[in-house]
Amino acid sequence: MQSDRFSVEFDRRTVGIAVRVPGGFMFFASNEDFEEVDGRVFPRARAIERQLKKVARARRRKVAARPALSTA
Repeated sequence: MQSDRFSVEFDRRTVGIAVRVPGGFMFFASNEDFEEVDGRVFPRARAIERQLKKVARARRRKVAARPALSTA
């Protein structure tokens, strides 16, 4: 039996749920790192995974680009 909803894990942690809707799956974020994807509809579950990877990569680049704070 196929479920109409499932938890979504990324990097060994649960980051939201996906619910089957007309046209695919709607993602509901439970982790603030992925709030920008919250409420979006994806045609396939794999598309959610790809988008989460893009968001995580962009976040890592953004963090890496921040200048170090001076303690002086």
